[in-house]
Amino acid sequence: MSGDSSRIATGDATVRLAEQLIACRSVTPEDAGCLALISSRLAAIGFSCEFINRGPVTNLWARRGDRSPLVCLAGHTDVVPSGPLDEWHSDPFLPVHRDGMLYGRGAADMKASLAAFVTAAEAFVAAQPAHGGSLAFLLTSDEEGDAVDGTVVVTDALQRRGELLDYCIVGEPTAVRRLGDMVKNGRRGSLSGRLTVKGIQGHIAYPHLAKNPVHLVAPAIATLADIVWDDGNDFFPPTTWQISNIHGGTGANNVIPGSVIIDFNFRFGTASTPQQLQATMCDILDRAGLDYDIAWTLGARPFLTGRGALIDAALQAIAAETGIEAELSTTGGTSDGRFIADICPQVLEIGPVNASIHKVNECVALADLPQLAAIYRRIIEQLLPGHA
Repeated sequence: MSGDSSRIATGDATVRLAEQLIACRSVTPEDAGCLALISSRLAAIGFSCEFINRGPVTNLWARRGDRSPLVCLAGHTDVVPSGPLDEWHSDPFLPVHRDGMLYGRGAADMKASLAAFVTAAEAFVAAQPAHGGSLAFLLTSDEEGDAVDGTVVVTDALQRRGELLDYCIVGEPTAVRRLGDMVKNGRRGSLSGRLTVKGIQGHIAYPHLAKNPVHLVAPAIATLADIVWDDGNDFFPPTTWQISNIHGGTGANNVIPGSVIIDFNFRFGTASTPQQLQATMCDILDRAGLDYDIAWTLGARPFLTGRGALIDAALQAIAAETGIEAELSTTGGTSDGRFIADICPQVLEIGPVNASIHKVNECVALADLPQLAAIYRRIIEQLLPGHA
């Protein structure tokens, strides 16, 4: 299949479907009809569609085939709020073409990828109706929000019934300057905590009768900010520790606070475990002689996909369609790949340019949509046998 023929097969259809999805006002956790539209397209080409909803969240598991290997296309229909409408050049939920770009909330994150997933699957099935293995979609309307009723609900259900994945492509916008220049083969973990340091409240004129927790914790904060938690490794940068919020005091300027609350976050790779980071931090606080407690929240474990069939297929597909060599990266925040990695040994994120995501006037290059669909189709073709 040449790059030109694949683009002709999927181009106009990909743009039209992306426009339809952008027109759905799917502000998280609302789906607003996106998955009904997608599931109808998938059912028409032989997918079995199952909705695994929870609360206000819509989740779709769609599968075609009952053999291995199982290739999954994963993503989310929900978008962040539009922000100030007067700063948009057009209605954020009215898809508009301007200067070679498709504008609208979710255009890049990630309705372009969803449209490309669907048209790639349609083109693949039309060419290989008796393909081997299985092709699946795992889609949710709860990624931009709390992400507690979305992908993780589906992966838990699949794990309970022993339905595990072999390969998964997540359609997050990963490109930096042009389509295909970067893909994510892993993500860092996120470990947050709320540290409460206790002192003794008192009048500010009588400090000898009080204990100021802000003063007491300050040297430990300096140590925590300066420490080298690890050196990272070939795949992840060193672990970082940052304070996000501090609250202490009554609001009066003559009262020494009785406690101070500090919210913090670790971003970490595979060089350290959450348990090691927790132990090191507690050791520093203990050595400082502080009276404290910490409420921990493990938001995400790191995941990493090494070189193998999925990365090889992706790099070959990107080179064939764009002529560039993609960079593998683990930078950025977290994604639903962290949940999928629990049931899938090879997870890779590939999507459009991310420069405008979550901003006003979010957009994606129109020319990138058929090209992205062609990349997805090539990957599927390389991973699934042509005949059952």
